[in-house]
Amino acid sequence: QLVESGGGSVQAGASLRLSCVASGRTFGSYAMAWFRQAPGKDREFVSAIGPGGTITHYLDSMKGRFTISRDNFKNTVYLDMNSLKSDDTAAYYCAAPAHLTPLEKITAATIAYWGQGTQVTVSS
Repeated sequence: QLVESGGGSVQAGASLRLSCVASGRTFGSYAMAWFRQAPGKDREFVSAIGPGGTITHYLDSMKGRFTISRDNFKNTVYLDMNSLKSDDTAAYYCAAPAHLTPLEKITAATIAYWGQGTQVTVSS
């Protein structure tokens, strides 16, 4: 089970931290990812992090603004989002990829478990 929190409504330029608490399997053995879905658009990959937390992968447009991290003692993965833009408005989903999926190969089709999503709304 994946439970996200931290979404909200903010002004452009603001920051938010999303959190996702995982339960039900050995968290520290699996990569984790964040996706987002804007109204009328497909769900898109945002970022992923390896089991140990040292290897990360981002959608190019997120590099430098978003940071993924994890705390394996708390079974939690985070997404720090800075300099938010109106284009970042979407539902953000925590995701657990199928085991051993390379970070650069993670797509919506490779996800084994999804969270329920948390809404981020950025107004300009």
